[in-house]
Amino acid sequence: MMNGKYYVLTEFFILFIILPLSLLLPYDFKIKVASVLIGFTYLLVMLYRSKTVKFKLERSINWPSFFKETAVKLAVIAIVTTIYVYVVQPSSLFCVPQSNPKLWVMILLVYTFLSVWPQEVIYRTFFFNRYDSFFKDKRLLIVVNAIVFAMAHLFLRNTLVMVLTFIGGLLFAYTYKKTRSTTLVSIEHALYGNWLFTVGMGQMLAFPGMEAC
Repeated sequence: MMNGKYYVLTEFFILFIILPLSLLLPYDFKIKVASVLIGFTYLLVMLYRSKTVKFKLERSINWPSFFKETAVKLAVIAIVTTIYVYVVQPSSLFCVPQSNPKLWVMILLVYTFLSVWPQEVIYRTFFFNRYDSFFKDKRLLIVVNAIVFAMAHLFLRNTLVMVLTFIGGLLFAYTYKKTRSTTLVSIEHALYGNWLFTVGMGQMLAFPGMEAC
């Protein structure tokens, strides 16, 4: 029953459409947090019950190929974002690592372990395991995944965040579709996200604690 077509589609609608949109409504913050935690717990249980997903480091990872491709993409991102910050808000360029290195390190650690990994479990591991079979065209699967990933950031009410998370969603979905590795896509996500905070886009992206720059 829990793997039936209509059940899975209803689940998708609730978790990836209704829940993100509901966070825009003016109701108690504690209820919002509880709703997100319930949703996250539900999908963890579903993943645990799935025979196709195992919570351990993959042994067949092609590390050289992954880091080569990721380095190229990161170089492009670094060039584009450095120019963007320099033109739009030059005072923010590398502001945090220069002015407050302890805060910078804390941001990198918190973002990597408390933000990136849960996002990738939800939006790549769970999403692809659960909904892949509904898409004959895998390019459409990647686009839909990027859309719902961007929707998860609607509560920030920031256009730049929406644009970047959609682009990031495309990159991460492509990597996961290619590798089926939560480990690799989490590393990629952490590298790109941490770079954005490092280069000085934290305040632009409404990241807490970045107001000083």
